[in-house]
Amino acid sequence: MKTFQQSIQVTTQGRGTYNISPEIRRLIQESGITTGLCHIFCQHTSASLILCENADPSVRRDLEMFMARLVPDGDPMYDHSLEGPDDMPAHIRSILTNMDLTIPVSRGEAALGTWQGVFLWEHRSHSQRRHVTITLQGD
Repeated sequence: MKTFQQSIQVTTQGRGTYNISPEIRRLIQESGITTGLCHIFCQHTSASLILCENADPSVRRDLEMFMARLVPDGDPMYDHSLEGPDDMPAHIRSILTNMDLTIPVSRGEAALGTWQGVFLWEHRSHSQRRHVTITLQGD
C-alpha cells in the first residue's frame, strides 16, 4: 500500500464554487496510485467541498440561491458575527455540506461520473485563501 499527501491552495474571489477537479486529477497522476482512494479535506470552518454537476454552472448558482434562502446573512438570531453578517451563516453552510470527500481511484484516475466535478464552495462574501489537503492511498 502506498500513501501520498499534498496540500493545495485555492484563492477565492468570495462566495461561490471553485472547480478543483484539475488539481485532484493532477495529484492522482503524480502519486502513481492506480487503485485506491482519494480523500480531500478542506481545512476551514467557513468553506466546504461538494461533488457537483460540472457542465452547467446554473446548477451551482441555483445551489447558492437555495443556500442564501436557507441560511441568510445577517439574521438577528445569530450571536456570532465577529467578522460580519456572513460569519455565522458561513459556518452553518459548511456544516450542512461537507468539509471532506472521498472518491475512488481506478486505473490511475479519479473515478468520477461524466458530469461530476469536485468544487470548493466558498461561503464567505470576501476573497479568501483556502487550504485543501489531498491524501491518496492504494496500490
